Amino acid sequence: MMARPKTHDEALRQRLLHRAAATVFDRGPTALSLRQLAADVKTSTTAVYSLFGNKSGLLDSLLQEAARLFVARLATVQQTPDPAGDVIRLGLAYREYAVANPHLYAILFSARTSSFEPTDERQGEVLETYQPLVDAVRRGQSVGQFTAEFDAEAIALACWATAHGLVSLEIAGQEPPGVKTVDCYERTLRSVVVGWGADRVLV
Repeated sequence: MMARPKTHDEALRQRLLHRAAATVFDRGPTALSLRQLAADVKTSTTAVYSLFGNKSGLLDSLLQEAARLFVARLATVQQTPDPAGDVIRLGLAYREYAVANPHLYAILFSARTSSFEPTDERQGEVLETYQPLVDAVRRGQSVGQFTAEFDAEAIALACWATAHGLVSLEIAGQEPPGVKTVDCYERTLRSVVVGWGADRVLV
């Protein structure tokens, strides 16, 4: 006797996650309805509850998936003898991930609601996305590419904030008329890296 096909499989889970991410991106976490999500993906609410438990479980899975894919993308940037260049390459990978996965990217910064607070484990996974940049800056300080006047975390934050700001404007479609982020993105990253160079005197 043939086994019945498994309907609540990984393919369905991924479809639900991506549709849920699109809803959160468009209308925020509070607009997420498990019943509507099931209808959008043409499955049952039973399937949604079976895979995620409840809305909090779904948001938890969304955050986990967004962080996992982000970490995987940044991990493709190999370390080189040029840490400052690695910082720029991480910034480029940051934008590539965000543009290719705007819904999941947005989850990293908008999953919290009054009824959902990420667990310490999830928060740790999100923070892990920041670590390759800190490591690159720290390596850059060790070879004299970045100033030692500030902690590596502070320099990495400045680089991260620059990338995040430009990418967020691009994804939201809020770029000024006649200006495209893609045209100035890498140049801006390079300017920030140069500004934090060891030969710069901060006053």
